[in-house]
Amino acid sequence: MALLAMLAGLTGAGAALATLPLAVGPRASQALEADARASAQSLPAASQPLTLEALLAASRFHAPQVLEALARVRGAQGRLLTTEGAFDTLFNANIDARPTGFYDGAEAGARLTQPLANNGGSVFGGYEIARGSFPSSQSSNNTAQLGRLTVGTLFSLLRDRDIDDRRFNRAMASADIALADNDRLLVAIGVQARAIAAWNNWVIAGQRVTVFKGLLRLALDRQAGFKRQVAEGLRPAILLTENEQNILRRQTLVVQAEQTLEQSAVNLSLFWRDADGNTLVPGQQQLPRALPLPLPVAEDVMAALENRPDLRVVDVRIAQARQRLLLDRNNFLPRLDLKAEVNQYIGDAGQGGQAYTGTETKLGVTLTVPIQQRTARGRLDQTRADIDGFAQRRRFIEDQIRIEIGGLSIAARQSRRLLGIAIDEQDRALAMANAERRRFQEGASDFFLVNIREEAAADAQVRRLDAAFRQIVAHADLAAATADLGALGLGR
Repeated sequence: MALLAMLAGLTGAGAALATLPLAVGPRASQALEADARASAQSLPAASQPLTLEALLAASRFHAPQVLEALARVRGAQGRLLTTEGAFDTLFNANIDARPTGFYDGAEAGARLTQPLANNGGSVFGGYEIARGSFPSSQSSNNTAQLGRLTVGTLFSLLRDRDIDDRRFNRAMASADIALADNDRLLVAIGVQARAIAAWNNWVIAGQRVTVFKGLLRLALDRQAGFKRQVAEGLRPAILLTENEQNILRRQTLVVQAEQTLEQSAVNLSLFWRDADGNTLVPGQQQLPRALPLPLPVAEDVMAALENRPDLRVVDVRIAQARQRLLLDRNNFLPRLDLKAEVNQYIGDAGQGGQAYTGTETKLGVTLTVPIQQRTARGRLDQTRADIDGFAQRRRFIEDQIRIEIGGLSIAARQSRRLLGIAIDEQDRALAMANAERRRFQEGASDFFLVNIREEAAADAQVRRLDAAFRQIVAHADLAAATADLGALGLGR
């Protein structure tokens, strides 16, 4: 079965990645789990027909491959939370004392520091109080009698202004969620397409059993009539033996069809599961009575090209590479940091004197200029090459998808024509078989020709079922190739 083949420019840190659809966030994951519980409660009873909708709901929420992919999404969400830790508020406290020595200064303090999420700097505030004397190199430790309040900020004016390692890691982790979710969607589409094929194979296997049982019933009914006619001397006894041969041959067809039906039911259990994920083998009493309709096909299948998860994966990879390009360019910039601080001394002058009373403001600028940037240049060239490579990969995948969808569209269209021909052939074969039976009953035909007509009609019915199955599979493959989530039972 043909299935799936396996962003825009960034102007600021995380700008494009923020626009990417992260289909499964924490709330969406909880919604999926709630839907799974609801679907488990709505499983049909063993005596009710197993519908395609019920099967797709079970495979969507309980297939191990889907659950594994969903676990990877949760893992990516955990990694994003880990990167958010770089922006956690920091609290520190200290107490220093000199029990012995020339200086007897002691100090205590506490400080809160909040890293900025949109700049490489931070804001901070704290309180310190000191007693005693300090060396001149530590004179800044002096406070007033009641201590000192401090508030300040540090801004990055060039390097780390738009992006730094913390924001880069957060953007990469956000993109990893999108990658994991598109991988989950890719897995789910494949599972649903295989589930549709397995369910239809099971239903059509049941229809084949019905066809061959009907063929056998004709021979059994005819045998009862032959016995009466032989007893009355109207038919030769050898006719009973010949019909018994037909009965045995048709019984063989029934047994083979039932074996295929049982095997298809076992195969279907890979997707039909209970709330605990255990496989369920559907019984013959759960077979739908009528053949299912094929999945609907969109009028413009190429319009769904952008829905493909594998294309979205490449788009996310490109966005990640462009984010990395921003970080590489950031490393070329000189570091220019601005620091502003306000100290408010509380109470009368302490041992440090009047210099440590009132309000004190500080401004400072730090400049660091890198001289050699061979590492940064190498990384920049590597990232640009990665972006070019991803662009070519996207082009190839897009071309491959167009060819795949085109081929599947042809298969779906031609399967409809073949089904129409098979239906016409079946109708004519059944008409010929019915007419031949009437002629036989009137004595205008022979037993051999009646059997030929009946078996030809049964073969035509089986070919019609096979043609219907090919159409159903072609439509399911096309729905998978165009990522038609509604048709595949993955709509939200």
